[in-house]
Formats: sequence, C-alpha cells, structure tokens
Amino acid sequence: MSVLVSVLIPAHNEAGYIGSCLDAVFASDPLPGNAEGEVLVLANGCSDETAAQARAVQPPEGWKLKVLEQAEGSKLGALNVGDAAARGDVLVYLDADVTVSPQLIPQLTAALTAGPSAAANRCVPRYASGSPQVPRAQSAITRAYARIWTQLPFFTNGVPGFGIFAMSRAGRQRWEDWPDIIADDIFARLNFAPTERIRVPATYNWPMVEGLRNLIRVRRRQNAGVAEIGQRHPNLAKNEDKPRPAKADLLRLMATDPAGFVVYALVAAAVKTPLFASSKRWTRGR
Repeated sequence: MSVLVSVLIPAHNEAGYIGSCLDAVFASDPLPGNAEGEVLVLANGCSDETAAQARAVQPPEGWKLKVLEQAEGSKLGALNVGDAAARGDVLVYLDADVTVSPQLIPQLTAALTAGPSAAANRCVPRYASGSPQVPRAQSAITRAYARIWTQLPFFTNGVPGFGIFAMSRAGRQRWEDWPDIIADDIFARLNFAPTERIRVPATYNWPMVEGLRNLIRVRRRQNAGVAEIGQRHPNLAKNEDKPRPAKADLLRLMATDPAGFVVYALVAAAVKTPLFASSKRWTRGR
C-alpha cells in the first residue's frame, strides 16, 4: 500500500516567500518507496498575490498542489481547514518563509513510516523535525543574537520543530481541532513524549527576525505562548524536555563571543519590560 505525504503551508501575505518555499519542497529528493506527495497552501486573510503565485507553480511528477483560501487571517483556522482536506499518512506542517533541503521531507517520511508495514505505521504516533539553520541576517544585532542562540542545547540537540514539524496520522489524532493558541508548534511538540520525537539530520533554513525591537517582541510572544500552554494544557508539561544551558557553557559563550552574549542577554532582559509590548497574538517582525 502506498504512503501519501501531505505538506500543509499556512500563508498570510507571503507573496515574497511562497515561491521559494514551494520550489524547495518540489526540489525534494525522491520520497522513500512508493510514497507520493500533496501540498496544500492554506492562504488565509491574504491581501497580496500569495494564492495566485502558489497556483502558478507547477508541481513535478509524484506531487499534487492545491491552494485553499480563507477570508479570515488565522493560522490556526487555516490549519484546521488544511487538516480536514489533507489525505496523507504523514502530515508535514511548514511555515511559508522556511526553505527545506532536498533531503528533509524524504527523511521525515522515512522516520514516520519506519515499521513492518504501511498499515501498522498508521497506528504509531510519532513526531519528527529536521535540523534548523539560521541564514545570515541583514541586521548586525540579529546576527549577534543568532550566534549565541544557535549554540544552545535546544537548538543543537533537541527536536525544536519551529518552522517545520511532521507527525504520523495516528499522532495527529491525539487532539481534535487546533486550539486558538499562540504557539502551535510548541503545542504540537508537547503532545508527544520525548521518546516519540525524532530529529532527522537533514536541514532547513529558518529566517530570524531583523533588529532588536523585533527580536524582543518575538521572544516575548514565544514566552507568552509557553505560559499559555502551561495554563490551558497543564497535562502537556510532562513531555517537556527542553534542556537549560549549563553555567559552564554560558561562561564559554560569554568568553568566546562577548558581543553576541551581550545582545542575547539584553533581549532576554528586555522581554520582562513593557516597553516593547504588542497587543498582536502573531508577531513576525518583518
């Protein structure tokens, strides 16, 4: 029995990114075995050419492309629409500003379908993501922050899932509709025990926001997302295994890159002040 991979891409005014995102997906290495792929672009609340640009992309053999438009700008609403339409045994959730390496989707598929048979695989709840890379930013502040952040244990050794995460069909059945929360990626990850999460070696590029103000706003949003899940879904806390950096590692980073460490510490301290507060639940900063 063949395996179908569904790639769901929520997109709100992503005309500057959706083409590159789709090109990277369709440049993937052949999927393992007799697997086939479908891509669902979930254009939500767009006032630009996101949907039209997505429709203009021609998928290669073995892939199908569908664009689903919703008037309301809601990432969680778009994910619910996409889940209702997706037919895949493997579900890949991909941000529109992320570009995957050719090996990533095949490796995610292999990790989530490993087992004696396709039928058995559908019954095993698993979660997987790739190895993130942060492209060189335009802002010197962002570059300095990224030098430290990309050396933290969660980034280098964990299964963070920001930008892209995937799960088996059985894993997605652990909850019904996506709840209206800030941190959908953290919510998804914490629905799986650490032993059910797989990091594959293939990479993807995740762009970091530009400038001090945007770094602070996004970091504050991330913290708010974690706190919201803790309050609304306290049962998920048992699955958190995010390691804290050791004091010796922090001292090493401070000694080897003092400028980067100062910027990282400044952002961490600034999120606790109201100066950069935002009323928006979604803060992208670009």
